[in-house]
Amino acid sequence: MKKIFFGLISALLTVFAHGDETMNYQEPKAPLTFEKGKTYQAIIHTTKGDVVCELYPEKAPLSVTNFIQLAQGGFYNGLLFHRVVPGFVVQGGDPQGNGSGGPGYTVPAEIGLNHEKGALAWARTSDQINPQRRSSGSQFYITLDKVTYLDGQYTVFGQTVSGMDIVQKISQGDVIKSVEISIK
Repeated sequence: MKKIFFGLISALLTVFAHGDETMNYQEPKAPLTFEKGKTYQAIIHTTKGDVVCELYPEKAPLSVTNFIQLAQGGFYNGLLFHRVVPGFVVQGGDPQGNGSGGPGYTVPAEIGLNHEKGALAWARTSDQINPQRRSSGSQFYITLDKVTYLDGQYTVFGQTVSGMDIVQKISQGDVIKSVEISIK
């Protein structure tokens, strides 16, 4: 009960915090300039612990640009993991908290990487609605196992390199405290 209450309070605070602010984010039209030889990582701070994902700007430059801009802008702060399917994925990044929201735009598909265990990828709407397979503007998922049937259909833009044990513990309603970007 306490977890549900915390989740509801967090969702309400997120709505108040994000409100019209999500309109301040825009679809990236060009990728950031990424330095060759540098490693770009996202540290996803959750209520269960930290998850570190290496980002792949050379394979999905617009996707990584979008994720970095949202993270650095505080977009993910306080959002919930709204979908958890055991053995499949944990999904978050929706300011509505129910899988229907986003920043007001989508991102072009950059499909090419496979869904290994711990893959960081964008959610998207179905092919019937979205034949271009454009990615969600903010909703991401991390695979809990290798999911080959998603290969060639969704944009994978990173890989969990630390904290997979944390990912396995995430439950629906757990909170993304913040996302920090590290460049080494």
